[in-house]
Amino acid sequence: MRDGRRSWVLASALTLALACAVSGCGSVDARREAARVAVARFEQAVRAGDAAALCGALAPGTREELELSGQATCAASVLGEDLPYGGAGRHVDVHGRQARVVLEKDTVFLSQFPDGWKVVAAGCLPQGERPYRCSVKGS
Repeated sequence: MRDGRRSWVLASALTLALACAVSGCGSVDARREAARVAVARFEQAVRAGDAAALCGALAPGTREELELSGQATCAASVLGEDLPYGGAGRHVDVHGRQARVVLEKDTVFLSQFPDGWKVVAAGCLPQGERPYRCSVKGS
């Protein structure tokens, strides 16, 4: 293979790999499992009262909104939200780069970022036909 063609093939393969990483390529089952694992880690942090782990699990916009509304650091604000321990997982929905994980006592919404699934809203309760009411959410 000529050097020019080899470079083009390599560049094309890298572009495709990057596009898959950004767009959430992968099987729905794999993305569903990754979202479930992210929520399990988040729930462990809720149960332990681990503010650093909770803040690390939040999406950037959610962390920023929490700090603004609490007028304090994420670590100081997140524990004040008194997030419920959600219990066992009941259902995981994945649509592209968004996910909803329904637990026994909570519903958690996530988005997929380059470094994995991040929580965009938690402490969410259904409101019938209206949107969920969440104690922690991004803007």
